[in-house]
Amino acid sequence: MKHFIAALALMAATPAMAADKMTLLLDWFVNPDHGPIIIAQENGYFADEGLEVEVVAPADPSAPPRLVAAGQADLAVSYQPQLHLQIHEGLPLKRVGTLVATPLNCLLVLKDGPIQELADLKGKKIGFSVAGVEEAVLQAMLGQHGVTPDDIEMINVNFSLSPSLMSGQVDAVIGAFRNFELNQMEIEGVEGRCFYVEEEGVPAYDELIYVANPDRMDADKVERFLAATEKATQYIVNNPEKSWEIFAATSTELQDELNARAWTDTLPRFALRPAGFDAGRYARFEAFLKDSGMIDSLNPVDAISIDVTAQ
Repeated sequence: MKHFIAALALMAATPAMAADKMTLLLDWFVNPDHGPIIIAQENGYFADEGLEVEVVAPADPSAPPRLVAAGQADLAVSYQPQLHLQIHEGLPLKRVGTLVATPLNCLLVLKDGPIQELADLKGKKIGFSVAGVEEAVLQAMLGQHGVTPDDIEMINVNFSLSPSLMSGQVDAVIGAFRNFELNQMEIEGVEGRCFYVEEEGVPAYDELIYVANPDRMDADKVERFLAATEKATQYIVNNPEKSWEIFAATSTELQDELNARAWTDTLPRFALRPAGFDAGRYARFEAFLKDSGMIDSLNPVDAISIDVTAQ
């Protein structure tokens, strides 16, 4: 009995093993798109996996993938379309998981405005925020309706997408997120209408993904991270209202009508299997970019994504 008590005392005096630390860089400030990450943090799912995850919102939204490529963070939330281009630029990055498994991007117009079909954009102005993939997306969408790049005027409106549309500065905007800008306009009393990219000639893709440097990453930690976010996603689907309360309680800036609406609209788009991978989806988008002239060659799928569960 004395030996048993001594053993218990020794166990009590032994400190718990320290959690493995990870740094995750977001693509933007915290918003409902990041629901599974925040719920995993708040509900202790990262801790259950032996992880201590530092979640960082970037000062420069374009920086996270490059910082991960340079080994200054473990993971970054990024975008599938941008990943294809970044790999062709030579950045050592691969997709290791999915956060939002459908496109969010859309071409946004005024619901009761002069643009009722895409052909109406001939001779019109289209606002955008980030050059690059948006041009290929727009070309594919408009090309099906007889509108060429020479038929439109592209205007960089920075990140003022819906305001530039509502003010009449442009006739449409590309790059608007259907779960945010549509709600933002409706709240302000101006209804918008989305032309969905995946319904207008653009291959479906994962909007938000997790990327890592395959030469520097710890596959075991990444696998545990994905397991925690999968558990969080299941909790969100099963408890949409309670999960919103937990999410919104993390910041007063989230406690408004726009974020509440965006939460509801984003919920069905979260990847139910963050580690799951559709190779065909990535091959098709790579081919789309080549056909659009954005890239000169085709990368094999294993140069774009890695299955950490198989490492």
